[in-house]
Amino acid sequence: MTIRVLIADDQQLLRAGFRVILDAEPDIEVVDEAGDGAEAVRRTQLTRPDVVLMDIRMPELDGLAATEQIMAMSEPPRVVVLTTFDLNEYVYRALQVGATGFLLKDAPSSRLVAAVRAAAAGDELIEPSITRRLVEAYAAAEARPPAELPVAVRDLTERELDVLRLVARGCSNGEIAEELFIGETTVKTHVARILAKLDVRDRVQAVVLAYESGFVAQAGG
Repeated sequence: MTIRVLIADDQQLLRAGFRVILDAEPDIEVVDEAGDGAEAVRRTQLTRPDVVLMDIRMPELDGLAATEQIMAMSEPPRVVVLTTFDLNEYVYRALQVGATGFLLKDAPSSRLVAAVRAAAAGDELIEPSITRRLVEAYAAAEARPPAELPVAVRDLTERELDVLRLVARGCSNGEIAEELFIGETTVKTHVARILAKLDVRDRVQAVVLAYESGFVAQAGG
């Protein structure tokens, strides 16, 4: 199945570059482009892509506000936020409004392609080098005392807590499997149960909750 992508960026040359990279892949097709956030919302409604690559700083409507509006749609696409700005506030806000992943624009082309495929497959792209530091800086700073951890977190099994702790560090399923000496399929099962118990949409929301609740700080990071 072909992955349909919409690229939203106010720089035409960057959009063209992303298009060349993605259209070169046999399983990916760029179906539309947008030059600002408002246009991104409109075109997403019209073309119904599987994945939206969303710049943060754009005229009319910034990428974060556009992402929030897109995520409010019926059956929204996955949104991967792209930016040249490695700033804490942007990443944390992007996760809060529902972005699936976050990539810097200078990431290797192979990483961009991998991000699109991961998003389309329903996997959340969490860049350990970015998200771990950013969520720690923002969410943990506002964490509630350990005694006030949500009941859902307290109800996780010891193994699920171990998995959540590693997910919050930005570890992939493969890395978690290696760390805990269990199979990757078992990790996927644990992650699915964690998401259900925490009542969160995806892995990214689980990471945000883990830091906001104080669980990761309580667990020693």
